[in-house]
Amino acid sequence: MLPSRKTKRDFYSAGAGDCIFAPVRKRRRCVSSSPISSAPETKAGSDLLDSIPEDLVVSILRRLASTSRSPADFINVLMTCKRLNSLATCPLVLSRLSRKAFAVKAQNWSEAAHRFLKRCVDAGNLEACYTLGMIRFYCLQNRRNGASLMAKAAIRSHAPSLYSLAVIQFNGSGGSKNDKDLRAGVALCARAAFLGHVDALRELGHCLQDGYGVPQNVSEGRRFLVQANARELAAVLSSGVKSHRSWLALSQPQISNPNQSHGCPLLSDFGCNVPAPETHPANKFLADWFAVRGGDSLGDGLRLCSHGGCGRPETRKHEFRRCSVCGVVNYCSRACQALDWKLRHKVDCAPMEQDAAYDGEGNVQIDGDHVLVVPMS
Repeated sequence: MLPSRKTKRDFYSAGAGDCIFAPVRKRRRCVSSSPISSAPETKAGSDLLDSIPEDLVVSILRRLASTSRSPADFINVLMTCKRLNSLATCPLVLSRLSRKAFAVKAQNWSEAAHRFLKRCVDAGNLEACYTLGMIRFYCLQNRRNGASLMAKAAIRSHAPSLYSLAVIQFNGSGGSKNDKDLRAGVALCARAAFLGHVDALRELGHCLQDGYGVPQNVSEGRRFLVQANARELAAVLSSGVKSHRSWLALSQPQISNPNQSHGCPLLSDFGCNVPAPETHPANKFLADWFAVRGGDSLGDGLRLCSHGGCGRPETRKHEFRRCSVCGVVNYCSRACQALDWKLRHKVDCAPMEQDAAYDGEGNVQIDGDHVLVVPMS
């Protein structure tokens, strides 16, 4: 005879005045072995990040690196943990670092910063090639190595590097006056302009207008200058600048001498005071480098480009062109002259004697409210 099973009886009311005893089985206590339903059992010092696949972490870090808005964004990742520090410094991540992540301050320049930029260059980062190339060429005066780094980026269609090499060719920087190669400068400018570089497009337009390194074509040059103005305006509108009415107020430019030929008017000549474009970290580094060290680091009689957002210095005396109206300011390129004209020099320029403005290499002539660059031999 089988032993009888003890059951728990539950008493409840099934209806009005009816009482029923119903047998109820006792529930067994269930212990689940699933990690989802129970708290994860982790070893001492382990982290949930360790369970994420390495390729997924690298993919996330590459995305973060390409959108970095300052060096601090990348440094914060390095300081998170040892694993992120190791993965964030791998070539796959360093090759995607944005140019803002290289915004090293000139007063904080050190051998460690130099080594980090070199690691990014070895990883194939084009912005690092351009930034370190500019620093070595102009600041550390390692002309050959700096130019080769910019050429490395230019070969892979990096527009700022192409334009910077064009400026070097136009001025013969790092060499003598006879080292100028105007045709090479125009070719580099044309390539950078095709890639959308506004300064290169403006420089190419002036070259065509003046016949500087290329057969003169005034109408084509004016067309390029109009395109440069349009791209500049489109870039500002797409950047989300608020209160457009504060800087957009179109008006007819005042022409002092209508019988004289002019270059293409700037947007500022029509009352459209477009904000200055954002300065590249490499150019800002150059400006800060020479501002911190003063004129002694330049050399005797050498000058900086008068456009505050450029920072390029002369590599020999009278390398840059001077304003033929006031003879006070000098520029490494027509693009820098055009930007500085609309930002400040249009108000400050005052006429002086013509002989004092001539420097033997080239002048930038500013006529009334218009800009015209006249090369001198």
